[in-house]
Amino acid sequence: MSAEEFVLRGRRVLTPEGIRPAAVRIRSGRIVAVEPLDSGPAGQSADAGEAVVMPGVVDTHVHVNEPGRTDWEGFETATRAAAAGGVTTIVDMPLNSVPPTTSVEALHAKAERAAGHCRVHMGFWGGAVPGNLGQLEPLRRAGVFGFKCFLAPSGVDEFGHVGSEELARVLEVTGSLGTVLLVHAEDPLRLAAHGSGGARSYAAYLESRPPEAEIVAVERVAALCRKTGGRAHVLHVSSADAAEAIARAKAQGAPITAETCPHYLTFAAEEIGEGATEFKCAPPIRGGANRERLWKTLADGILELVASDHSPAPPALKCRESGNFAEAWGGISSLELALAAVWSAAGERNHSLEDVAAWMCSGPARLAGLSGVKGAIAPGHDADLVLFAPEEEWAVDPARLEQRWKLTPYAGRRFKGRVKATYLKGEKIYERGEFLGSPRGEILLA
Repeated sequence: MSAEEFVLRGRRVLTPEGIRPAAVRIRSGRIVAVEPLDSGPAGQSADAGEAVVMPGVVDTHVHVNEPGRTDWEGFETATRAAAAGGVTTIVDMPLNSVPPTTSVEALHAKAERAAGHCRVHMGFWGGAVPGNLGQLEPLRRAGVFGFKCFLAPSGVDEFGHVGSEELARVLEVTGSLGTVLLVHAEDPLRLAAHGSGGARSYAAYLESRPPEAEIVAVERVAALCRKTGGRAHVLHVSSADAAEAIARAKAQGAPITAETCPHYLTFAAEEIGEGATEFKCAPPIRGGANRERLWKTLADGILELVASDHSPAPPALKCRESGNFAEAWGGISSLELALAAVWSAAGERNHSLEDVAAWMCSGPARLAGLSGVKGAIAPGHDADLVLFAPEEEWAVDPARLEQRWKLTPYAGRRFKGRVKATYLKGEKIYERGEFLGSPRGEILLA
């Protein structure tokens, strides 16, 4: 598939107009036409068979952790997991690497480590932390897609959280730069008032991070967006009440968007047993009724996209042996499983694969400013494609996952929908459990 031009034919091709038979004509890594299935020959061609040809997933919320914490996850293992899961573009979060991506020097160090080691395309968010306001413009010029901040402690000392005054100044700068500020929106005072939860009790951990912490933080962000004109994106919304606060903010004219994650759409608090720290994340997985309300806010367009929040750590840091929720690292590794997890749950609720592509392909591409290049099968877009079998059923075997550490709350879970092959700029890089060729993912700069 290295020819200058070839055609990928499919009886089910997911285009912006819907799923239809089509021939996707690709030249020099880019889609040049989407034609009738029986269109004329090219230098080379391939047939997708009964698989759906869909755009590669764009995951804008991934913690790769290299350099500094490569024993948690690194570019090689993360991008193998991505390719196996149909993710063709990652935008990496500015923490938990050391140093974090809060300066141009740190960005260059990260990009140098990534070069030549990525099986999918890799971009970067910059970090907004106390004291680095002067670094935001240079970071944007150097190629970050936007910035991320925390309103509550991040979990790592080197990435501090910002207060309301600092948040306002950051939004003024990011607004002037024409970019977006990603916000971990939990109110630190509400969190401090509830403590850290009991040792092995998930219910106690859940009580320690109440919905009010999200709601108050969202309202604060929205008010500052209206005041400054800066655009914000609320990360990993777990509370349907917080999603409704976002809806109110939008109605009042705040330039604000939001996302949720596969684990909030899949699991329910009442299903999580004592000591099952593989389920710990922040904000936490809430109850089943809340989950169904989250699905509705997603369907209604209040939440625009779904991203993995892939946040791996070694098993010792997850405290699985002790089952201590208070001490365990909060993060779920799901990069390879996100597409199958969301499609499985979406299908059960009568959503279409077109809906899933809007939430996981075109929506994240739009957030990162990659619309017109990534996230759709249309002329002018990169030929980052996935052959997906939406009807195929399978069970998660952690030992077969490509992520560095295999602990996952999805272990043994049955999914519908499996990635058969992944293409990067028209070249097949993964097929049925095998990686093809050397890493050829590009480093993307805004």
